[in-house]
Order: sequence, then C-alpha cells, then structure tokens
Amino acid sequence: MGNTEVRTKLQRERAVTDDLAEWGYGDYEGRRTADIVRERPGWDLFRDGCPGGESPAQVSDRVDRVLARLRTQAGDVAVFAHGHFTHVMAARWIGLPVLLAKHFSVAAASVGVLSLARGESGPPVIALWNSRPWRPLS
Repeated sequence: MGNTEVRTKLQRERAVTDDLAEWGYGDYEGRRTADIVRERPGWDLFRDGCPGGESPAQVSDRVDRVLARLRTQAGDVAVFAHGHFTHVMAARWIGLPVLLAKHFSVAAASVGVLSLARGESGPPVIALWNSRPWRPLS
C-alpha cells in the first residue's frame, strides 16, 4: 500500500477518542520537570502524578481502555498520541506497571510499533520504538 492509499484509508476510517489525550498535568501544566523537582525533590510523574491533574492509575486506566479497543480491531491500526501517554501505552502493552513507563524514551514525531510476536499468536511485543525514519541523518 502506497502513501496515498494509507492517507486515504486513515482519513476514511479514523476515530477520535478522549482516552488518547495527554496526561492531565493539573497544577503542573506548562511547568518544566526541573522546576517541579526543585520544589518537590524526588517527584516522579509516573509514580506521583500531578496535583489537580491525573494520577498514574487514571492514565493507566485510559491506556488500558485504548488497548482493549485496539485488540478488537482486525489488521493494522494507526494511533496518534502524546508523549507521556505514549510512554504508558508502551509499558501497558507489554504488561508493565505505569511506574516503569519512564524507561521508554519518546522523541517528538517518532513512530513505534506495538505488535504480537509470531504474527497474531504470540505475546505483545514492541517491534519498533522511537523511530524517525524521515529525519535526515546528521
């Protein structure tokens, strides 16, 4: 399938869900991690969440709903989501708790492929992560 066919299929078959929204940062919206940690030493988004925003459990629940929906779809599915949400999506796909999501690096506009080993019969795997194939080599 060429780029034009992929674009046409994505436009025709798209669905939007609020469950794909970025982590709700609450009182920390727009603040840099370094500034938050200066005020709150040891703070970890994936452990502590955000005051006035979402907890790790709430984000995990949203991710789990998205993954459950994806598992009912036939064939390949494209998902577009935000950074910290994407960390959690990768972790939950392979059965890890939210706390371990911090170990997944996610570059802006990168591509990841969540798949099943051995085609459709194996366990969930991360087949590709943090790829930016359109980025020129430096």
